[in-house]
Amino acid sequence: MGQFLPFTKQVLKNLFSKPATTQYPFVPKEYPERTRGHVDIDSDKCILCGMCMRSCPPGAITVDRAGKKWSINRFDCIQCGYCVEKCPKKCLSITPGYQEPGPEKFRYEVEVPYEPPKPAAKPQAPAAVEK
Repeated sequence: MGQFLPFTKQVLKNLFSKPATTQYPFVPKEYPERTRGHVDIDSDKCILCGMCMRSCPPGAITVDRAGKKWSINRFDCIQCGYCVEKCPKKCLSITPGYQEPGPEKFRYEVEVPYEPPKPAAKPQAPAAVEK
């Protein structure tokens, strides 16, 4: 077999071994732990404090307290995770996977149903008693 079919040994080996490639369209890709993905928000926990916006190095996150909106430009985000670390309510998380490619840039906006608590009324000082 040496000179007749030099690749026969490799062909037989490949016939009885598992494929080296993944079955991509049929089996979703499993990302390893600690893989950077994209930032997601749990809008029910968000208090619109803006810590994520201030800690974002490229400035991809914006928080609009008046309009009650949180938005991110996913193409500007560098998936560093600083916003997730700085969030006091832990409403941000990094989800494994990546942003789907698209023909144009857009901002991902989320309506946040947060109502700030009303300040408690100060108790009235007792009236001065005359003697």
